[in-house]
Amino acid sequence: MFDNSSGATPGERSNAPPGELDLVSELLLGMRLSGVQYRRIQVTPPFGIGFGAVAGWAQFHFVARGPVLLRVSGGALHTLDTGDAVLLPRGGPHELVSSPDQASRDIASFETDTLCETVSAVRACASDCCPTETKLAFSGCLDFDLGSMHPLVALMPEVMHVGTLLERHPEIMPMLEAMEREARTERAGFAGILARLADVVSAFIVRGWVECGCGDATGWIEALRDPRLGRVITALHRDPGRSWTVAELAAEMGSSRSVFAERFVAVTGLTPHRYVTELRMRLAARWIGRDRMPIETVAHRLGYNSQAAFSRAFKRVTGHPPGAVRTAATSGPDGAPSS
Repeated sequence: MFDNSSGATPGERSNAPPGELDLVSELLLGMRLSGVQYRRIQVTPPFGIGFGAVAGWAQFHFVARGPVLLRVSGGALHTLDTGDAVLLPRGGPHELVSSPDQASRDIASFETDTLCETVSAVRACASDCCPTETKLAFSGCLDFDLGSMHPLVALMPEVMHVGTLLERHPEIMPMLEAMEREARTERAGFAGILARLADVVSAFIVRGWVECGCGDATGWIEALRDPRLGRVITALHRDPGRSWTVAELAAEMGSSRSVFAERFVAVTGLTPHRYVTELRMRLAARWIGRDRMPIETVAHRLGYNSQAAFSRAFKRVTGHPPGAVRTAATSGPDGAPSS
């Protein structure tokens, strides 16, 4: 399901100049991808389990005993066989169903048992003893934040399938096999081990998408792969609070101001000023919402002389005041208080 729109083969991609890979790696170092809430799900056909959209959260599913159908918005179906894993980077409403026309019931309406701090068990079998045809899945709600590169999330496919990575990254297969064993055998500590493996597999899926050319995400990645323009993008992300001028950025690129400005807009679709402003507001939203940083501190770190000036800029770009981000961050998946 990944689109290698660049036309490069995996071998060609791996032979990219070291500087190019270093720039991409540096900006992806801020990636935060960790499970917040996991469920081990046992269901007997016919079944339909619905997952609602929770803003800011990704969704991961691993099928330990399939097949299971994944139905996404618009009705598109994806078959998940035993050992399959998928990441939905934007979450969004979707369902795990036993047949294409099967109705679903919201996952939050099922009774659950706590297995460990972040993992619960959902047992929806037709009888007290789950028969052999019972389907077994491990699903998770993940905190997925690419930091200053977060706009890439909006450009990712709706469903990212681990199967597209196995030929290039055979090291993933033992992880999937381990997940299947842990889900089936329920050995001591299996819930925590499943959660950690799910985090790692999800990170592999994201990295695989980046290495395949990021589909239609041509702006940032093309800029990073342009050695001269890449230096500019990296400088902006390293020091977003600096009062950059077009002349300083052109000097980073080693070109005239007019050539720099034209190239920057052509690749990113934004003027340098707009790019810096949006970068600052993305970082601000993360620092205020996730890291609970005081708004005054955020304003100072991003180069604003006053909290009022920062708040005006934040509302102009995002459509709401900074305080609204802090309020929204108090609720996690399914309305649970955020830790």
